Amino acid sequence: MFGRTTFLTSTIAGMLAFGLSAAEADTLRFWTTEEQPERLAKQEEIAAAFKEKTGIDVSVIPVSESDLGTRATAAFAAGDLPDVIYHTVQYALPWAEAGILDTEAATEVFEKLGADTFAPGAVAMASVEDGIASVPVDGWTQMVVYRKDLFEENGLAAPDSYEDILAAVEKLHNPPEMFGFVAATKVDENFMSQVLEHVLLANGISPVDEEGFKPLDEKKTVEALEFYKAIAEASPPGDLYWKQSRELYFAGKAAMIIWSPFILDELAGLRDDAPPTITDDPTSSELASKTGVVTTLSGPSNPEGAAWADIRYFGITNDADTNAAMQFVEFSMDDEYLTTLSIAPEGKFPIRRGNSENPTAFVDGWAKLPVGVDRKAALTDVYDPETIKTVVSGLDTASRWGVKEGQLSLASKMINSQVINRLVREYIDGERDAAATVERLNDELAKIQ
Repeated sequence: MFGRTTFLTSTIAGMLAFGLSAAEADTLRFWTTEEQPERLAKQEEIAAAFKEKTGIDVSVIPVSESDLGTRATAAFAAGDLPDVIYHTVQYALPWAEAGILDTEAATEVFEKLGADTFAPGAVAMASVEDGIASVPVDGWTQMVVYRKDLFEENGLAAPDSYEDILAAVEKLHNPPEMFGFVAATKVDENFMSQVLEHVLLANGISPVDEEGFKPLDEKKTVEALEFYKAIAEASPPGDLYWKQSRELYFAGKAAMIIWSPFILDELAGLRDDAPPTITDDPTSSELASKTGVVTTLSGPSNPEGAAWADIRYFGITNDADTNAAMQFVEFSMDDEYLTTLSIAPEGKFPIRRGNSENPTAFVDGWAKLPVGVDRKAALTDVYDPETIKTVVSGLDTASRWGVKEGQLSLASKMINSQVINRLVREYIDGERDAAATVERLNDELAKIQ
């Protein structure tokens, strides 16, 4: 390490002797998993604006999300990490522990931008002693999407708890004209895994703690299983996943579904490949106007609830030109934050809500960004202010199994094994009761290393 530092110092000193600044002599390297051409163009736009302001060049380098872990590990071993990495939540704490990330630099940027301007759930998922591993950038939360018009007509509360969802099912379930819910039941689909994790998180259930596997709490898990069976019984028969839930909701035949926010532009008739069919006009925003969303869901044993979230971060590496990297992250999270979010607004909720001058500046600006594929519209043109507020608020309670415990890798293996999906489906189908299913889940999950 001493030799590397000495070499860099002498190199920069030599360049300064020839009248070159360190910024001119080197190019900041930025790895990003947003590799689609139109998204890369937005990031190049930010890089160009940063150079214009600071004189520092930025090389925007696309990296496939599936390759990011192995590439970062190899670059770290070679002492050749980029300066900044845009990465998913799964890497924040492990990379900090491994020494890949400069947590002091990230914390300094975070505090300079204003810790109180960030959504607390997203911050908590990257928290380390004395700060944060990486700077939270954007994210999305899974949503309960529901027919707000039918809820209002029937005097029903928004479906933000097990209890309120079941009350709505009782009132609105009238097949085949209207199904109360469309639950995920297709065992080999990741969609079912995400929905189940959301439902279990809502009741304060996790299969891991700081030591590794933690047996599922029987009382809480029985409550969750009984709830899930009830919504499955209010769904059509068969192996259901995102496709059927969207189709049935778009046809006006489902009162509630669980989906990602990528449905928001589709609901508004802005995508030709996924049109609402509730009316004869596939470009109509009528269904969007009748739709409400819930992001934070609660169960009887966890009244505060939780939101299942996918969060992205800017990591400043320990090989970085630290000051330049900090400047770039700050610039991307402040001057150009709305451009950062505009890469895909429907899936990039503003984790930083505002600034010292206006605490809602970025939320307000984000809601006016155009979304859609074949047609464009701002979310404010389609959804009311309360819905937009709810969409963003899920980041306050954002959570995932294993993040705060440092066991995201183990939790991911448990999820990807589809053991939970399989045993829950068998319970729904009547193969065993809820208590026996909890016992089987604990037996199977304990074997996963």
